[in-house]
Formats: sequence, C-alpha cells, structure tokens
Amino acid sequence: MTEEEAVQIAEYVAAACPAQKFGEFTPDVWGEILKPYAVDEARTAVIAVARRQPWISPAEIVEEIKARREERIELAHVVYDGDPNETGAQSAASRRALIRAAADGLLPARTPAAALGTADRLALPPGEPGPYTGRVAAVRAAVGQATPTAREGVVNPRAISCRVCQALPGVSCDARGRRMRDVHPARLDDAKRQAAGLPPLDPDEARAAEDRIRAASAAALAQHDTTEEPS
Repeated sequence: MTEEEAVQIAEYVAAACPAQKFGEFTPDVWGEILKPYAVDEARTAVIAVARRQPWISPAEIVEEIKARREERIELAHVVYDGDPNETGAQSAASRRALIRAAADGLLPARTPAAALGTADRLALPPGEPGPYTGRVAAVRAAVGQATPTAREGVVNPRAISCRVCQALPGVSCDARGRRMRDVHPARLDDAKRQAAGLPPLDPDEARAAEDRIRAASAAALAQHDTTEEPS
C-alpha cells in the first residue's frame, strides 16, 4: 500500500466512523502499519469491521485481512505435486507461492477431491485469457503467478494449467484418470513459451499449422510417386 492509498483508507474509516477522531499524522502511522497489504483488501476489511463496531483501529483492519486470507487458503485446498527437477528448497518456494496466490484470491475455492485431481476439473478456455468471470477468471488469473519457476532459466510446466487435461496450476497432468509422472507435451511447450515471454499458442493456429505440414508432406509424397520410374 502506498502513502496515497493509506490516506484513502484513513478517509474511508473517517467516512464509516464519523465520530472517530484523526490527527495530522494518523494517515502516516496507518500507512506504516498497513503497508504490506493491498488497498482493496484494507477497504473490504474496513467495511467488515464497521458493521460490527463504531470504532476502527489499524490492528483490527490487519486482523480482518488475515482472517479473510486464511479463509481463502482453506477453501482453495492447496495441492502442489511438485516438479521432479526441483530441489526441496525450490519445491517449498513454489508451494509457498501457490499458497500466497490462494490468499490473494487467484485460486478458486474447490473441494479436496478437485484439488487432488479425483473429481471433474474446471474446463479452461484455450488461447488468450479474458474476459472471463467467476471461477474461470480466478484460474486464468492464477496461471503463471501461482507457482513461478524456482530459479532463473528453469521452466516449471506445473506453474500453468494444462490445456490438454485441464489440470490446474500446481497439479499433475492425468491420462485416463491416472496421474502422470510427466506433463503433457503441450503443457511443457506452453511453459517454455511463457518463460520466453511469448504469448500462449492459439490451438486453432496450431492445428492449422499441423494441417499445412500434413498437406505438404502428402503433396511431396504424391509428387515422388508420380515421378518415380516403374521397376
């Protein structure tokens, strides 16, 4: 939270609690206390606290923010299958990032069965994200942010969702209901493109390119057959 946003929160509290007094340096102090948190989280917390009591302290705002973050983590049932190429420290860092994404609301609420991959998964639209709403928006927003690569130059395909089996970030791919040790090649390709700063591959364009390659191969083979001398 910036200094300007801290002033906004102080003004927000003053509007919600008109009898509460503020000094000249109140926004500065509040800004130091609320600095680690997002302004939207603080604004939501102010409303929640103001519904319960006529006075609001920054400590109560922080307590409300933490309670809501813990609630989102619990509802997300975070699962990280890991990457065989990661060290223990890298795997722990990726799991912490996934938990942080859940706390930020970037992962959807889901049942334990869905988190473990034993229930039907949410189908993700292919290609470029947005605009989507609800759970789809939450999942798409989490892609590439939930479990970042553990170190520079390392591609972690489990950091993104799989467009083949719809595995969510942090969850292994599956084939015919069985969890795979490796990921689908398409998921690995997408992770490599993301690591290189390239946009997601459009499935329609990929299929069109494959069709062109097949057509060119068939034409070349037909041409070879017509020019080959009979034995």
